[in-house]
Amino acid sequence: MSITIILVIVTCLVSYFSFNNNQLFYSLAHWPAKEYHHKEFHRLLTSGFVHGGWLHLLINMFVLWQFGGIVEEHFVSFFGPVRGSVFYVIVYLLVIVCASLPSYFNKHENESYMAVGASGGVSGIVFIYILLYPWYMLYLYGIIPIPGIIAGVLYLWYSSYASKNVQDRIDHQAHFYGALFGIAFAVILKPSLVGAFISSLINDFPLS
Repeated sequence: MSITIILVIVTCLVSYFSFNNNQLFYSLAHWPAKEYHHKEFHRLLTSGFVHGGWLHLLINMFVLWQFGGIVEEHFVSFFGPVRGSVFYVIVYLLVIVCASLPSYFNKHENESYMAVGASGGVSGIVFIYILLYPWYMLYLYGIIPIPGIIAGVLYLWYSSYASKNVQDRIDHQAHFYGALFGIAFAVILKPSLVGAFISSLINDFPLS
């Protein structure tokens, strides 16, 4: 069984049990005020395993399953079956934590602010995929084909814009920084990915 499938199963189980257990839900959620004032730093990680509802959970897990398996295979190819799997898990978990840090610093005096979901970690995985395959098509809403590199730029722009201008319960900062941290950790582990990315941008350009 792949690491990606295990992550999906664990996330689904934790989310499922938290749907009907408010105490569990609130004890795992990313809650900057609790983290800052009560040192409950575990929330930076555990919040990536709980979700606000079935749709939220299913979208995140479908995207993780779709792109994570491919990224995991590359990690195994790069580093071997053991180190590759370990690095893959570490990167995913670190991205979840790091993606939550901006809202931790910005919202720690806001007692009402809380966020849940694997979106930050999933964003990191998707952007590692884009780093590997910048011109492969991603399908917006499962229908509209957009080259990965273009979709990635648009995603970062919207996440940055929404984090400043859209008032909702979504941690858009986590999406933005999750994507960046995913790329950063992948490059730290394998610096040659930068050259391969640039080469792919030039050589695989659709109109070349």
